[in-house]
Amino acid sequence: MVANGYTVDLNKPLVAQVGHLGESYQEWVHKPIVTKESPRFFENDVVEFLTLNDWWVIPLIWFPVVCWFEFKSFWMGHDLPQIALMVVSGILIWTLMEYTLHRFLFHIKTKGYWTNTLHYLLHGCHHKHPQDALRLVFPPAAAAILLVPLYNLVKLAATPSTTPGLVGGVLFGYVCYDMTHYYLHHGQPTSKVPRYLKRYHLNHHFRIQTMGFGITSSFWDRVFGTLPETKSAAKSR
Repeated sequence: MVANGYTVDLNKPLVAQVGHLGESYQEWVHKPIVTKESPRFFENDVVEFLTLNDWWVIPLIWFPVVCWFEFKSFWMGHDLPQIALMVVSGILIWTLMEYTLHRFLFHIKTKGYWTNTLHYLLHGCHHKHPQDALRLVFPPAAAAILLVPLYNLVKLAATPSTTPGLVGGVLFGYVCYDMTHYYLHHGQPTSKVPRYLKRYHLNHHFRIQTMGFGITSSFWDRVFGTLPETKSAAKSR
């Protein structure tokens, strides 16, 4: 595949190559290759292994952590209705984080070698290979690192006893996001809401990649005016 005078060899590790695309990277990365096979990212086998994750690893690792956070707030004196409120509040916070990160960070425009490389690792790889089942959920090691500043940030705005409960709610929202995201790509929904979410998300991948930034819901897209038109609405204009 040729772009900007540089040939990307899809049969070789990709991460070291994508930076060379320069300004053509954005066009290249948004032309998806639809296959369930995982492309090679790194030459080093250990580093390559760390980029591959089965979907079930996410709830296996993070649900116990969510429970521990909620129990910590419970042990510090909060009753079950208060814990439930913290979880719901954390989930709402996560939905806004999900939208904001996807819109303003994951879809940032890059053209330099290192910025292209970082973007590809962060989100570009998902747009290039949207059906890559082993790179659809966020690596637990990276999530664990990001959990530390998240906890400290929440601690600035919340009390010591509510901080764990709120962070647990945010983390629960994240797990639901990762599971929903995987299902939208690889599941075959039959009921109305999941079918709508699948159509809405795949529309972001294959039709209008500059809109439709929510995953678990389209709420914030509606609030901020980034909800894409349906195909039927676009045809009727």
